[in-house]
Amino acid sequence: MGLTKTEIFTDEQNALATMLKALAHPARIAILQYLIKTNACICGDLVDELGLAQPTISQHLKELKNAGLIQGTIEGVSVCYCIEPKAWEKLEHQLGQFMQSYNKTQSCC
Repeated sequence: MGLTKTEIFTDEQNALATMLKALAHPARIAILQYLIKTNACICGDLVDELGLAQPTISQHLKELKNAGLIQGTIEGVSVCYCIEPKAWEKLEHQLGQFMQSYNKTQSCC
């Protein structure tokens, strides 16, 4: 059997792509901005803050958590979410390196 598409890329490329894919939705950006702004674990405030249905927010939170960008803790019947600091640092570092790799003085077109 052949390689899967992700196997031909480095672990770093796959990890960055996974995180960026999770960021590629405006609702997820809004969720992350709210978590950053409040700098606390958020349980139920997102529905009121974003104006989206609870199932929709839950799906977006699941995507962000699967990408490792947020973490959740169970408090009673609620799951509270916050930014995952190590993943955020990794994203910042990898995206920074990626963006800085372009030499602005070169023009090929």
